[in-house]
Amino acid sequence: MHLGFVSAIVPELSVEEIFSLASELSYDCVELMCWPKGKATRRYAGVTHVDVQSLGRKEAQTLQILSSESGVAISALGYYPNPLSPDPEEAKVSVSQIRRMIDAAVLLKLDTVNTFIGRDWHRSVEDNWPQVMEVWKPLVTYAEERQIRIGIENCPMYFTNDEWPSGKNIAHSPAIWRRLFNDLDSSAIGLNYDPSHMIWQQMDAFEPIRTFADRLFHIHAKDVRLDQNRLNEVGILSVPNSFHTPKLPGLGDVDWGKFFSFLTDAGYNGAVCVEVEDRAYEESLESRIAALRQSVNYLRQFIPAQESS
Repeated sequence: MHLGFVSAIVPELSVEEIFSLASELSYDCVELMCWPKGKATRRYAGVTHVDVQSLGRKEAQTLQILSSESGVAISALGYYPNPLSPDPEEAKVSVSQIRRMIDAAVLLKLDTVNTFIGRDWHRSVEDNWPQVMEVWKPLVTYAEERQIRIGIENCPMYFTNDEWPSGKNIAHSPAIWRRLFNDLDSSAIGLNYDPSHMIWQQMDAFEPIRTFADRLFHIHAKDVRLDQNRLNEVGILSVPNSFHTPKLPGLGDVDWGKFFSFLTDAGYNGAVCVEVEDRAYEESLESRIAALRQSVNYLRQFIPAQESS
């Protein structure tokens, strides 16, 4: 396995500085964010470390040289919008950007891009499903023809009243993954799996690793701490942020030893990228870099450093 981090946590750094930082902290890889340039609409969004709208062969070659010289690979390109938004313009921009990200992955000789399926959060799964197929069948075909895999993160995108009542990413449970994989009928669609989202949904975070072993394209390492007293007070029908807190790996309720035991049993040998969303470490760039340093030190007990060739 290869240990990396998600570049969204250091938006002020250039891509050159990100490769340098990853090398300094002894990370093996980075997942580079590919949002369209412009104002962020939520936390950790709007980060553009690879501008896929203007990326050409020259720019791709520069990134490949940076990667080679630093000894830090690009694990995947990442962009996490809502391609099924009820706002037609937002959905159109999202789908277009995902296509460009797939094209950028080809130029960079990568095999994986990561994103969300999306959802109209005012409608049921059944009512969303025709739109899921209309949007995603062409996208998956586009990726498959270019030999690119699409890793779908399993975050429900339901945290505050803005996502009420059902969240902005429909692919949040094994039942929906099975239906999605069956109906899209392509080996190009799989998971960018994050165990923390299962924990706060009161679900088994480990069994999906065994059940969907052949669909594990990429892993996010983020922890979460449940406040059981608060949950007892407000219940699971309350806004999720009222009873859970994202944390650095090792500071929450994920059993990381068990997690990596399941990963190794499943034969997973890809990227595991730290996703820092722990607000206790967000006060400054220095504290966020400290979070990355703490995370790599903790996770190295499960993922040995790669030997230099």
